Amino acid sequence: MPRFGFAIDNRACIGCHACTVACKAEHDVPIGVNRTWVKYIEKGTFPNTRRYFSVQRCNHCHDAPCVDICPVTSLYRRPDGIVDFDGDRCIGCKACMQACPYDALYLDPESNTAAKCNYCTHRVDAGYEPACVIVCPVEAIVSGDLDDPDSRIGQLDRMLNVQYPKVEKGTRPKLFYVGGETAALDPAAAPPSENYLWSGNDGRITRDALRLADREAEDEVRARRVYDVRAKPAPWGWMVSAYVTTKAVATGVVIVSFILFVMNHGSGILPPRALGLSLIFLAITGALLVGDLKRPERFLYVLLRPQWKSWLVRGAYLITLMALLGPLCGLISFLGAPRTAQLALGWPTSILAAAVAAYTALLFAQAKGRDYWQNPLLVVSMLIDALVAGAAALCLIGPLTREGSDITTRTLAVGTALLAILLVAEMLPHHQTKNAELTGRIMTRGSLRWWFWGGVVVVGLVAPAAAILGGASTKLAGALLLVGIACRNHVQVQAPQRVPLS
Repeated sequence: MPRFGFAIDNRACIGCHACTVACKAEHDVPIGVNRTWVKYIEKGTFPNTRRYFSVQRCNHCHDAPCVDICPVTSLYRRPDGIVDFDGDRCIGCKACMQACPYDALYLDPESNTAAKCNYCTHRVDAGYEPACVIVCPVEAIVSGDLDDPDSRIGQLDRMLNVQYPKVEKGTRPKLFYVGGETAALDPAAAPPSENYLWSGNDGRITRDALRLADREAEDEVRARRVYDVRAKPAPWGWMVSAYVTTKAVATGVVIVSFILFVMNHGSGILPPRALGLSLIFLAITGALLVGDLKRPERFLYVLLRPQWKSWLVRGAYLITLMALLGPLCGLISFLGAPRTAQLALGWPTSILAAAVAAYTALLFAQAKGRDYWQNPLLVVSMLIDALVAGAAALCLIGPLTREGSDITTRTLAVGTALLAILLVAEMLPHHQTKNAELTGRIMTRGSLRWWFWGGVVVVGLVAPAAAILGGASTKLAGALLLVGIACRNHVQVQAPQRVPLS
């Protein structure tokens, strides 16, 4: 079985865009999006300048993260190594766009499903080469079997010093460049700007990229982007940011109520008011998840056509199971079942709630395109968010018992301290990658700085700490903490998406 791949020979490429046009014509790609596109990079100052062309597209990775994160097997790897997609299964969750380190996927504005280069499988299956290969006037795009030592692509791979893009991601891409320019392969080396042809990019992405770009080589050889396609908007918007917060409240109420019961400060593992609060926020969580889909009418595909490697699928089943066990906990609490019976049900339910609270961190970890989300502290952060959000929400609806109120107040105090420690642990150390470092700088100095300093630090940490130490109402402290958690989730979801991937 062949192992198909692409080679881009930058020694020959003239930047004519014939590959882009051929791809659009072959697949009827709508205006405004591209499966194949060309980026121009320039280095030097006049008259000593040089321009480099970089053809961008799907790398058909052997370990494709888009395949692993897709919840409905809309993306899949064929036996010949081509990563193909089925638009009829796609639910428009946009997770694949977050997972791809090469920015190769886009949202089709006509079908509202994901799409990308599929190696012209209809041509390959008929014995022809992809359209971009046929049309290239200088034969700069080479396709073929990487395992065939006699093929042109096999010889290029074995005989020349070639560059595979972003090998540190572990995706094992099946596309490489011959004579490629490093600045063309590293988006941070030549960030987007607003003064080149077709530079109508998302203003926030452009401003952040320009303000926070690595300026270590601030001299005549610094690379600059002079031609590119329009940047894609952030795949996940406010609904995803909000869902992380509502999920923290829904799960935290269950966990904190059970902790109170174990400490003999609660009337049941999930009293009626706590149950109602948890179910309301769990329903809001589900509504936000479905509402963020571009094809919401297909949301049941996640449960009925699951791809089990995806944490979107695992999370959907965890939420569904929690929606079933929560009311059962509330029922035995209301009926006053024996303590042993309540504990027997409470332990697995609280563990399930913790799993629901933390699974999004594992989903973000599958999004390999966003370096900042690979932080292992994200799991711990989301668990603590759930505990603090649950305690804060219970404070707002009133104490379940007098003793429970005191415990909840102490939980808020400890939770505030833990949130502060986690924030310092996340922001102060040097990040492992350039993109993660840029994300941190976008949070603190970029377009999201007011959310961070005003919402996360002042409202979410300083103000509730002052309220607790000053003996103010715990309801005020709880409300401030919830606002702070919501702001931090917004920043953590949006900031990594402001870093360009191509």
